[in-house]
Amino acid sequence: MTDPIVAPQPAPTTHAAPAATEFAELTLATAPPLLRAAATRAGWTEFMPVQAKTIPYVLARRDAMVQSRTGSGKTGAFVLPMLARIDKQKKACQALVLVPTRELALQVSQEVALLAGDSGVRSVAVYGGVGYGPQLDALREGAHIVVGTPGRILDHLMRQVLVLDALDMLVFDESDRMLSMGFYPDMRRLQRYLPKRNYTAYMFSATFPPFVLKLARQFMQEPEFISLSHDHVHVSETEHLYCVVPAMQRDRGLVRILEIENPDSAIIFCNTKADVNYLTIVLQRFGFDADAMSAELSQTAREKVMARVRAGTLRFLVATDIAARGIDIHDLSHVFQYAPPEDLETYIHRAGRTGRAGASGTAITLIDPLERAALDDISKRFKIDFIERPLPSDDDVQTTVAQRLTALLEARFRTLDRVQSERMQRFLPLCRTLAESEDEHGLIAMLFEEFYHQSLHAPKPVIEDEPAGKSAPAAAPAASDGSHRRRRR
Repeated sequence: MTDPIVAPQPAPTTHAAPAATEFAELTLATAPPLLRAAATRAGWTEFMPVQAKTIPYVLARRDAMVQSRTGSGKTGAFVLPMLARIDKQKKACQALVLVPTRELALQVSQEVALLAGDSGVRSVAVYGGVGYGPQLDALREGAHIVVGTPGRILDHLMRQVLVLDALDMLVFDESDRMLSMGFYPDMRRLQRYLPKRNYTAYMFSATFPPFVLKLARQFMQEPEFISLSHDHVHVSETEHLYCVVPAMQRDRGLVRILEIENPDSAIIFCNTKADVNYLTIVLQRFGFDADAMSAELSQTAREKVMARVRAGTLRFLVATDIAARGIDIHDLSHVFQYAPPEDLETYIHRAGRTGRAGASGTAITLIDPLERAALDDISKRFKIDFIERPLPSDDDVQTTVAQRLTALLEARFRTLDRVQSERMQRFLPLCRTLAESEDEHGLIAMLFEEFYHQSLHAPKPVIEDEPAGKSAPAAAPAASDGSHRRRRR
């Protein structure tokens, strides 16, 4: 491998991702024999771009944040070099991969099994909703690679069946979701179990919103930033997406997208004041923390709304293009466009509200099938590669909300003290009665809906800016020998 060459980069701003040290890209011909054998087992004839760029950093033991879209081959980018770093003689967890859903845990573990083949590297998928037996057996037998969701991983850590003293590699897959408020409390508790000794950490995501760049410092130290945009390493500012939505279903379509994306903060642009007023009412009735801004508001009213946005006490600003120019809102992760703008340049001003100060963001535009030509004009004019994202179905939303709600409830349950646990016992008979009666399921759904909206649709709580290395404020008990602390290098 050639000596690394540091590419000249401007100094990063407060929440900007760091510049990456540039390694020569790896090819199948130049890869170590173990990696070539694993790639052959998978039937690969060459490395995908994310693999060619990322594997050298993992082999060199550099913390890294990798920006790569879904389906780009990112799983292989961390699994292949992970296999090379496993000591097969050591019966302990040496690599931990954290994922947001059980489906992704299964998908990643299947690719681990495929690439590992008969090499002797043992792995296990750990997630909720299934029995503990097979997972406990695999952990006790010394699985080298553990892939799992935060809740079940914490359960095994608290049972001391899973021990991370030998951890060499930590991966956050879909890190924008792993560090969302639904998972963040569990991530902080899990941090207390990370070993003091040396290991490296990696985050993979399609985009790195400002809140992820900020929170990453609590789990990583001086990470490299690797992006797959334009075939060189830099921060890709904004991901441009669109969803095709029938004109008469545009409002409900946006609600579904917001439920799936669950952004920390966003501006939703409309072309008219009437749309702003209508959409604000729709979002508020669905429980979203939203407010409006348009030219019909007085300057005083506008300033009050903007003050809430900048203070982080308003999550969704619904606005006309009055908010598209001259307004700088830090940590804005998303921009939504209720419809394409009436002139091409306005798109750039709207989308430019996110992905600022070196961070990355997401711009999503809703279009009627007849409006596709307008998006094509924007694409040609500004050389933007738009990616179509299917409109989420009601089933998609229900599945996503159920996963988030379960994670929130599990996190809350694990923080109960002894007195709270005892008080809770008196309601268990009522829970069983309600669960057994279909006529009473509406009562349970009502409680779930209220808890979910209080937890996720309210303004996001301010997260303390805590550097890596400090212990979490609330966590499961650490080992008595004090070994479960954040490492320092």
